Amino acid sequence: MSLIAVLGTVETGLIFGLVALGVYLSFRILQFPDLTVDGSFPLGAAVSAVLIVGAGVNPFLATGVACVAGAAAGLMTAWLNVRLKILHLLASILTMIALYSINLRIMGRPNIALLGETTVFTPLDALGVSTYVAVPAALFVLVVAAKLAMDWFLNSEVGLAMRATGANARMARAQGINTNFYTLLGMAISNALVALAGALFAQSQGAADVTMGVGVIVVGLAAVIGGEAVILPRTIFLATLACVTGSLLYRLAVALALNAEFIGLKAQDLNLITALLVAAAMVLPSVRAPVKRALKGDKRIVGPLK
Repeated sequence: MSLIAVLGTVETGLIFGLVALGVYLSFRILQFPDLTVDGSFPLGAAVSAVLIVGAGVNPFLATGVACVAGAAAGLMTAWLNVRLKILHLLASILTMIALYSINLRIMGRPNIALLGETTVFTPLDALGVSTYVAVPAALFVLVVAAKLAMDWFLNSEVGLAMRATGANARMARAQGINTNFYTLLGMAISNALVALAGALFAQSQGAADVTMGVGVIVVGLAAVIGGEAVILPRTIFLATLACVTGSLLYRLAVALALNAEFIGLKAQDLNLITALLVAAAMVLPSVRAPVKRALKGDKRIVGPLK
């Protein structure tokens, strides 16, 4: 792989690090299997692209509006679950399906080109540094800020209440916690992060497409589960670090697999690679524990006493 290819992979991995943080909030903190992200990711791209290209809105404002749109999508999924009592997985599927049509309505066509338009990355040109370096560096700062903000939030009083909601909703309600409110809030924040990633991805790649959200939930889960296999999430700080690290490792693993000529994989094998990486990440913890015990000379009796 060339240096430019590596930097491009890091850039994409950092953007999907925001997706991983959003998926971590819904999947791990709230215990809410959320497929809305497959719709809120292109929603963020669609809203930002339409505002930038069609209305000439400042790209930073357009990206902020995209986050609000993503939060609204998350709120809808949570509302279907907590108010209408629709199963969380089904509620997210319903929202995801609806968002496909909504995204088409917003864009008016399947895709919008952003090449030559002013984006949030345009001011980086004035730094006199190659965009191949400047964009990943700016994204690194943004992702670190988002990670630290989530660490602070989840350790705050509101964050602790949200964590209690996901850990044991019945006990949380017994302690006077409004679990419905924290579910709504958590889902809104989760999908706002995903929509932010979608807006940034569209602006960095130069186009927004209605199908760009297909498989985003799998990528997010791959980042979360893969990161946890590398960094044990003993604390919130380590858990969010694992999400970002997992996103970067996932993208690098995919890039290496696709660029390894002796393996013979092609671009159409991306979903196969993703499935294999997720499976490996899920199996790794169960394999690692016995190996650690063996290395430490653990002589525990596994079978029944005779």
